[in-house]
Amino acid sequence: MASLKISNLTKSFGNQRILKNLDFNCNTGGVIGLFGRNGSGKSSLLKIIFGTLKADSITIILNDKTYLQKQIIPSKQIAYLPQDSFLPKSLKVRDLIPMFHHEEKYQDAIFYAPQVASFDNRKIGELSAGQLRYLEILLIGNLNHTFLLLDEPFSMIEPLYKEIIKKLILQLKKNKGILITDHYYRDVLEVTTKNFILKNGIIRAVNSREDLVISGYLSS
Repeated sequence: MASLKISNLTKSFGNQRILKNLDFNCNTGGVIGLFGRNGSGKSSLLKIIFGTLKADSITIILNDKTYLQKQIIPSKQIAYLPQDSFLPKSLKVRDLIPMFHHEEKYQDAIFYAPQVASFDNRKIGELSAGQLRYLEILLIGNLNHTFLLLDEPFSMIEPLYKEIIKKLILQLKKNKGILITDHYYRDVLEVTTKNFILKNGIIRAVNSREDLVISGYLSS
């Protein structure tokens, strides 16, 4: 089992500290859900772990090896799905997949995944929101990276692809550790093994919808 432990994570923008000495860990075989209102720092947290945003302080322990703030985590360890699409709109799906994955076994895993045959001859820019999000998760989920950071995988997509993506996440977690943040809390709770809420810069464990109500994230 691989492990990713985050500790002493702090981040400020100007005089406002949005993350305050956060500590949590993610292991392969588990899916962590991270809840929080807009502006609470969820996306910033994912970007810091991925390495595209600098923290004020952070310690990352990856498989018992410690990386301090200025040290670089080796590549092919952590993959990141941003909120906004990162795929070129003018390419056809069937042309993009071999560009993203050179090995035939990974290409086949995507080409033969459920529903892909129904849109593989279409351009990226012609896909529905659900088809696009599903394709993006298939692409990064079939990388060799041990940990996946998914920023809003369920946001604004049609119900069919929500269900397909949930099944894909449960399949991927067999060999990976996954961290999800999304406002569609019901979908998140269906696939997670552990959940936290980020509020006032502090992270706390939550276990159910009732906990999200108590925390002030949801209305009663």
